[in-house]
Amino acid sequence: MSNKLTCTISFDDSLVPNVIGAFGNKMDKEKYLVDKNSAQRVLSPDGDYIHISEFAGITKGSRVYIKSDIPSLIDFVDKRK
Repeated sequence: MSNKLTCTISFDDSLVPNVIGAFGNKMDKEKYLVDKNSAQRVLSPDGDYIHISEFAGITKGSRVYIKSDIPSLIDFVDKRK
């Protein structure tokens, strides 16, 4: 049995700007996630820019951003096994 503490936070789309803001991000004028300090678009593990409509979450590690499409979610789950 693992002693790791895990937490899942769920939120509706109206709170996405608040959630990404808490992690030092915002949306650009085209609604892609960007770093607040550098204004650079953030990348998914596949190297894709993440549109706000594709945002699924942020995992620990050097801010790993997850897209909401099925292949990205499957890859995320597989890597956590």
